[in-house]
Amino acid sequence: MKELVVISGKGGTGKTSLVASFAALAGHKVLADCDVDAADLHLVLAPSVQRQEEFVGGKRARIDAEACAGCGKCRDLCRFDAVEVAGGNGAEANFWIDPVACEGCGVCAWFCPEEAILMEDAVNGEWFVSETRHGPMVHARLDAAEENSGKLVTRIRQEARRLAEDQGLDLILIDGSPGIGCPVIASVSGVDLALVVVEPTLSGMHDFGRVAELASHFGIPAAVCVNRWDLNTRMTEQIEADALFRGNLVVGRVRYDPAVTRAQIEATSVVEYSQDGVSEDIRALWRRLAHALGQG
Repeated sequence: MKELVVISGKGGTGKTSLVASFAALAGHKVLADCDVDAADLHLVLAPSVQRQEEFVGGKRARIDAEACAGCGKCRDLCRFDAVEVAGGNGAEANFWIDPVACEGCGVCAWFCPEEAILMEDAVNGEWFVSETRHGPMVHARLDAAEENSGKLVTRIRQEARRLAEDQGLDLILIDGSPGIGCPVIASVSGVDLALVVVEPTLSGMHDFGRVAELASHFGIPAAVCVNRWDLNTRMTEQIEADALFRGNLVVGRVRYDPAVTRAQIEATSVVEYSQDGVSEDIRALWRRLAHALGQG
């Protein structure tokens, strides 16, 4: 089984559009949308949800009002100002935890002399196993302002591997998170190849450098593709030269083409929407990636 992750230094580089096209071109595979903070692969692939599970990413504190003596120790210790109070002092006070401010560290519960604070599971979102026209997909929805996205990415990848093993599929195609934070590390950990999608701008070159260093640090082989390369040919050449200097594989260029936007409006991948132009670039790119992965 091989795992290919598509990542980028920032959002908006065209990463998800490429993954959607790869989904249409690849053979037997499982899709995993690990961009959990802004998941949108489902907008193109129209998944039919077969299974839905809550994602519990951590803990939140809750004060048992009947057991609370109103000493205020929890409020004094909470560095996140999550403890609220009303109604006076001592036993007459009414203490409670603001669930938005609470970080689930557990300090209040540990030091409460009355053991009146409970640490309860925090539901941070949901994850799904779905069927699409291009095969099974695991994806998720992280609730607004919730954290632990790296843990959710790990859960998605675990379920994708289980699906691939159960169904005898030999490829997992991952839409990774952008940037270099925890969800990105969880997206790339242990994959066979990471495709870095880069924009031909000075900031794009800087973003590429950060992502390339991340992949190198974790020993992940990286390939590079410049999207909308024809908008700045000189910068494209500089990015490709930098990639080769770093020992990365330069696998192709994808031109700017309004057909990509038209395909998105039609909720489909561009290689299904058209056969020429940018679709030719993406098919050639996929052939090189498949060869690098030993997929034929």
